[in-house]
Amino acid sequence: MEYSALILFTIATSITPGPNNLMIMTSGVNYGFRRSLPHLLGIDIGFVLMIIGVGLGMSQLFAQVPQLLIWLKVIGIIYLSYLAYRIATSPTKPLVADVLDEMKHKPLSFLQAALFQWVNPKAWIMIVGAIVTYTNTSMDYSLQVAIIALFFLCLGTPCTFVWLGFGTALKRYLANPLHLKIFNIVMASLLLLSLLPVVLELVEITK
Repeated sequence: MEYSALILFTIATSITPGPNNLMIMTSGVNYGFRRSLPHLLGIDIGFVLMIIGVGLGMSQLFAQVPQLLIWLKVIGIIYLSYLAYRIATSPTKPLVADVLDEMKHKPLSFLQAALFQWVNPKAWIMIVGAIVTYTNTSMDYSLQVAIIALFFLCLGTPCTFVWLGFGTALKRYLANPLHLKIFNIVMASLLLLSLLPVVLELVEITK
C-alpha cells in the first residue's frame, strides 16, 4: 500500500472545492463556527463510515448491479441542484439549510450531514477512487479499507475545518445583506459547477 501517495490523494481531494466544503463554508458564513460544528462532524464521521460501508460491502453490490451507482449519482445531482437553488434564493438572513423542515432556520444537523454523504457525487468518486487505486493483494483488504478511512479522518477533518474557518472569517464582511446575497449566489453557482464532471461522466456512460 502506497502510504505517501494515499496521503497526497486524501489531502488533495479533501481540500479542493466540492459540495461538502462549499456547504460548510456557507454554513460558517450564515451561522458561525460553533453552530456549524455538528454539520462539520457529520461530514467527516459520515464520510469515514461511508468508506467502511462501501469498502467492505457495497462495492460488491455495485459490481453486480452497476446501474445502482448510476442512479445514486443522478439522485445526488438532483439533490445538490436543489440545495444550490435554496442557497441562491435564500433571504439575506441565516440560510434556510434544514432541508427536512422549510419552517426552521438552522444549519444541517450531524445526522443530516452524515446521510448527505450517500448522495454526494464527489464522495462516491473519492471513495471508489481511493479503494480502487490504493488497495492491493499484498495485505489484508479489510485492513487497507480501515487505513484509508483513518487517513481521511485524520487528514480530511482539518481540511473541512479550513473551509469552515473561511466562512466564519467572512461572516463580518457578509453582515451586509447585499454582500451576503452575492456570496450565496456565487456559492450556489460553484456548487452547480462542481457537479459538471459527474454529469459529463453520466453522459459518457449513457452514450
